[in-house]
Amino acid sequence: MVTVDRHYTGHVTASGSAQQRDVPGARIVKMSVGPMDNNTYLVQCATTGAAILIDAANDAERIIELTALETPGQIERIVTTHRHPDHWQALTEVTKTLDVPTAAHILDADHIPVRPDRRLEDGDTIDVGDLTLKVIHLRGHTPGSIALALTDTEGHTHLFTGDSLFPGGVGKTHSPTDFDTLLSDVTTALFDAYPDDTVVYPGHGDDTTLGIDRPNLPEWRARGW
Repeated sequence: MVTVDRHYTGHVTASGSAQQRDVPGARIVKMSVGPMDNNTYLVQCATTGAAILIDAANDAERIIELTALETPGQIERIVTTHRHPDHWQALTEVTKTLDVPTAAHILDADHIPVRPDRRLEDGDTIDVGDLTLKVIHLRGHTPGSIALALTDTEGHTHLFTGDSLFPGGVGKTHSPTDFDTLLSDVTTALFDAYPDDTVVYPGHGDDTTLGIDRPNLPEWRARGW
């Protein structure tokens, strides 16, 4: 049985409760699923109730139960942050059950089992009720990895970064060229674009902020991972 803890810490486990965070104009529900502790997120407009699901990663039954509990009939779209299977293993079943459209970046779209109804590109926006999420293309972890930027009604930004940015470093890459590309994209599109209080919600593990990790960028580049 899925339960939701209204005391948000950002630390969730596959055997534990989901957590809800209320921010101005929106609420964010985070749940860990599957053996790789993937994070799946619900982002809901506080005014209209409209919501999206980010990464139907695993444990389809738990995700479906979570949406029925928290956003019954209100999911308007499922967004997949990138092509790696641990981020879409529940996508087919969840999409079939919820009967909603899906989205992914155009460069990863053909590598996801549910062909996206919408193929995203850098700078696109996704409207969710009164909320708008901006699509940010971050190359390197996969060709079509994206982050989604939600700016709440008081101007604070919340970044859903998939596997491109974590506390302590960028996501895994398979060549020095891919690492340089990813770190450059993360630096330019995230750290240079948003302030220190921007919250980062990664594809695995705990949350962080850009301010916590900004001083470590030179170290990340030097170590090469």
